[in-house]
Amino acid sequence: MQANLDGLSPETPYSDGVKIVKVAVAVPLSRTFDYLPRGELKNYHPGCRVVVPFGRSTRIGVVTGTGNTTLVKSKLKAVTELLDPVPVLPADIVELITWAASYYHHPVGEAFATALPVQLRKGSSNEVQRPGAYVVTDAGKETAEVKRAPAQTALLRFIQQSVGAVSAAECRLFDNRWSTTIKPLIKKGLVEKIVADYRPGRAPVSITLNEEQRLASEKIHANIDKYYCALIDGITGSGKTEVYLDVARTVVKSGGQVLVLLPEIGLTPQLVSRFRNALACQVEVLHSGLNDTERMLAWHAAADGSAQVLIGTRSAVFTPMPRLEFIVVDEEHDGSLKQQDGFRYQARDLAMMRARKAAVPVVLGSATPSLESLHNASKGLIDTLYLRSRAAGAVLPKMALIDSRGGDVEQGLSNRLLLQMKQVLERGEQVMVFINRRGYAPVLMCETCTSIEDCSQCDAHMTVHANSGRLRCHHCGAERAIPLQCGSCEASTLINVGMGTERIDEYLSEKFPDNKVLRIDRDSTRRKGELQKHLAMAANGEAQILVGTQMLAKGHNFPLVTLVGILDADRGLFGADFRSVEQMGQLILQVAGRAGRAEKPGTVLVQSRNPEHELLQLLLSDGYSEFAKHLLAERELTAWPPYVYIALLRAESAEKAAASKFLGEIKNLIGSQLAQNSDLAEIKSQLSVLGPAHAPMERLAGRYRSQLLILSKDRKPLHTVLAWLRPTLEMHPSARKVRWSLDVDPYDML
Repeated sequence: MQANLDGLSPETPYSDGVKIVKVAVAVPLSRTFDYLPRGELKNYHPGCRVVVPFGRSTRIGVVTGTGNTTLVKSKLKAVTELLDPVPVLPADIVELITWAASYYHHPVGEAFATALPVQLRKGSSNEVQRPGAYVVTDAGKETAEVKRAPAQTALLRFIQQSVGAVSAAECRLFDNRWSTTIKPLIKKGLVEKIVADYRPGRAPVSITLNEEQRLASEKIHANIDKYYCALIDGITGSGKTEVYLDVARTVVKSGGQVLVLLPEIGLTPQLVSRFRNALACQVEVLHSGLNDTERMLAWHAAADGSAQVLIGTRSAVFTPMPRLEFIVVDEEHDGSLKQQDGFRYQARDLAMMRARKAAVPVVLGSATPSLESLHNASKGLIDTLYLRSRAAGAVLPKMALIDSRGGDVEQGLSNRLLLQMKQVLERGEQVMVFINRRGYAPVLMCETCTSIEDCSQCDAHMTVHANSGRLRCHHCGAERAIPLQCGSCEASTLINVGMGTERIDEYLSEKFPDNKVLRIDRDSTRRKGELQKHLAMAANGEAQILVGTQMLAKGHNFPLVTLVGILDADRGLFGADFRSVEQMGQLILQVAGRAGRAEKPGTVLVQSRNPEHELLQLLLSDGYSEFAKHLLAERELTAWPPYVYIALLRAESAEKAAASKFLGEIKNLIGSQLAQNSDLAEIKSQLSVLGPAHAPMERLAGRYRSQLLILSKDRKPLHTVLAWLRPTLEMHPSARKVRWSLDVDPYDML
């Protein structure tokens, strides 16, 4: 039975009883590899890196254990070199990675590679030299401005406002030209460079909690020394961060460490500042905006215990922290916490598992919790802590739907929205205009023959980017110059159809010439440090009109914004993905939450072509809680997560039929296995295999995509089949003709 499920032969003792070393190597095979030890076997601890012969070359691997059984029939090769006398990955992280690789049915060697900094993956020494860091001098503390040097002034203020020494990585996040800017500040005696051992600059800032925040904090404190999972279901602006900080302060004072996970790097700078100011401790960051050296240094500071707080994006969940006592997952509903390629793990779920194994509390925070978390809370698996009042006396914004189907619309903005913008700007307040579509226009169409400029590699239209004079595919990245005439009829009557952030920016700049318009999207913030600059301009009121995509929606605090306009709000109502309506509701309320966060009340105007739609009406009238209850009832009725467990097998090929043919063979193979194996008879009725079907966008980057969906009412039957399926796929003859991937608990079905 076991041999059949695993697709492997039983292990047998190695000849002469010689001990062997089990090594995880970063290759797409779901097993470890066996080697003879070089030197004493007792030196090979799980979590140590080794150099091993692999094929005609050598690879870096991670020791997972030792033993005296092997699948290898021929003579084993010996380890080339043991790189670490002490494991770089402690036992708890080795256990977490091994569990994650098993749960997501991913090659364990690739899972270990994901958890290591690039330099360690390449075999570099685990010893690091502490970098320099920067603090203001006494003279710098008294200096408000550097004359005729705005860049120096901005960097000086950034360091002044930070508690303790500021690292080079943080300076680079603030200003990508920081190394040039900081030299004259040092020469003028306003800033000094020190060894990067943390040195507090001032006493921690006090934290004031309202009654709801205090009760939530007390509940977490009461469970501080054991596994406890809480969902802080708090409306936007309710002060979830203050609760995190209050608990974190207790942990740090007792000598513990705190791990904070965020969905995106755009949220990192402001949260780092708040944690450093409130806790007066060493706070490190880990995200994709750092170079390899910066990531290594931050990882090492957390691993050796010198950093009391680590704030990072999803891969930070694997970072060693010897005194970890508290975990936070902020914006837990966000899809960015799920890795979408390679090792497809969900960082929120791994954070919960890490907390369970470490016996520490984990808090999930969101104003719009995921349906999975709400379902777990309803089953009593998660405690729910509610924050229903905005902090500091602020009130929730008033929300209204606007029908955008009629003629009362100018360049995508309704006259009602434009009139209210004018009134708000005259009062000296800010406006945010949200449209989740970057570029100038989503379609370039010939007015004569109605043909559309499409991507030659994808089933998608090219997006017009007028500022650069290019057409770009937002799916595969292909681009070309904007043509002067139609490729079909050669007419020169090409028109831009639809609106994007560039076009809205252009129109509003003309409509309100006395006000600065600031566009915040992936294009305008592409250069390193630009996002932080744009967010700073938005927060301090330097720009009065903010135009952007969902980069503006998540967790940012713009106290002067009192009006938010949401354009084309109902795109998710008719999406192909079963999560599209949930994501639409979350995005609308997250964007709406940017309005009226200070003492001035806010207004949100939501433009829709379907203002009478039941779900939009429910969301705006009754709020997210009732909206989510309705969606959960629908999910249960239609048998979608969280009421079933699913895995998605994807395949793609340059040949149109190859991917579907491969998945058809696999479906038949699954059916045969379930029918012929009597031990699996009891789970057969609990499984459904749907497909193969073309992906909603069948052709992407020149390859044709199909998918097979495996569903189960219970988790165990699904994983029993996947445990057999993964190694079977690796050995299947047709697998070499396609690219395939297995995604457990997929977030994106497209």
